[in-house]
Amino acid sequence: MKRVRFRDTAGNVRGGRWTVEDGEPVVTAAAGPYGRIAFGDESYDPDEVDILPPCEPTKVVCIGRNYADHADEMGSDVPDRPMLFLKAPNAVASHGKHLTMPSGKERIDYEAELGVVIGEQCRNVTEKGAMDVVAGYTCVNDISNRDDQEREQNWVRGKAFDNACPIGPLVATPEHVPEDASIELRLNGETKQSSSRDHLIFSVPELIAEITSYMTLEPGDVIATGTPEGVGPMEDGDEVEVEIEGIGTLKHSVKIP
Repeated sequence: MKRVRFRDTAGNVRGGRWTVEDGEPVVTAAAGPYGRIAFGDESYDPDEVDILPPCEPTKVVCIGRNYADHADEMGSDVPDRPMLFLKAPNAVASHGKHLTMPSGKERIDYEAELGVVIGEQCRNVTEKGAMDVVAGYTCVNDISNRDDQEREQNWVRGKAFDNACPIGPLVATPEHVPEDASIELRLNGETKQSSSRDHLIFSVPELIAEITSYMTLEPGDVIATGTPEGVGPMEDGDEVEVEIEGIGTLKHSVKIP
């Protein structure tokens, strides 16, 4: 199943299914979102509703340098344990929006990532039991303000500003997303990042086990699993697309004052 949160034409917030005739939701970069969004006996065209973030996280737990090629391009070593940092709910933004970035910065980067959506409150989860707490997967853009990130250790200014974490457009249950699912980011239609989830240094079960040994995860929390090589700067007016096989395409544009 693939779930979507949206505001319907009457202004009500709903949770529905994004489907086409064969029962599979489709969101592509070439055609845009098509198919139908279903809630109860109502059905909507995706263009006539307001797509919301597919979950409401109390926190987004992000993983640094979880692809060897990205660590290399950043001039860093591969870590011996997952590098963790947090984004707060203020950073969460949704599919299809024009997102305002911090002003006066030299470099604000895109970072395409597979997002893991947690389905139940959990603590001290084993790797063996990790997938039992996963509701599904989504697309994430871990937007990064490099100016301030390079000046501080906790990365609040660099990673946790408003609109720094677009997610969506939907949550796909795990059976839809292959173990080697492709991950791609396009900037104004040009492919900038292209990899797959099987290149992760630390797997999803390893990440869940490590994170929950330190903190409780709540339903709707998101783990952003790290980005592959190819990160780069965005400019005012750029259009960004993060596409992950089995999920679909998260789209947004940026405004940089």
